[in-house]
Amino acid sequence: MQTLDISSTIALIATVVLTVNILLGMLLSSAYKRSIHWKRIPDFLQQLSLTDLHNYTAYVALVLVLVHIILIPIDATAPFSWLQLLWPLTNTHQPYMALLGSISFYALLLIIITTQKIIKSKMGFRYWKNVHLIAYGMALLFIIHGIWMDQELKDRTPDFLDAEKLLSEICGLVLIAASVIRFRHYWKKQRY
Repeated sequence: MQTLDISSTIALIATVVLTVNILLGMLLSSAYKRSIHWKRIPDFLQQLSLTDLHNYTAYVALVLVLVHIILIPIDATAPFSWLQLLWPLTNTHQPYMALLGSISFYALLLIIITTQKIIKSKMGFRYWKNVHLIAYGMALLFIIHGIWMDQELKDRTPDFLDAEKLLSEICGLVLIAASVIRFRHYWKKQRY
């Protein structure tokens, strides 16, 4: 197994972890504890701190993404330098798709940094929440990056039925469905 394959596998794991993280964030932003569905969940699951789980999944995702990034230039076949990872538009191989991945990484980093207690308290809740809404755009970018980027960095047309692409597609569909449900809940709440 090449380093590039390991990097791709880690990226897929990061995609799943980020999807779970965003779903937890959506749940936390709703009045989930008053829901009849939440009350049907076993007590031991209700005792879990979803806020802590949400934070931990963000940290795990950040570490996975960093490992994914670090492994790319280590592979001898990868056409990326360290500079091209930070600003992929200088690369000749899929610069725009790589840029989407870089922007989503920077957004994840911004969200995690602004969630630290010291920074969050200085920002104020309203401003922090607005910064946190970047997560929706970040999700869109990392899903598109995962679907369209060639995992072997050979500029091939994506095979949308490939197992790796299907995983990203499923995560994307889950996030779209959850976003629609979340926004419908928000709009319904605003009307009453």
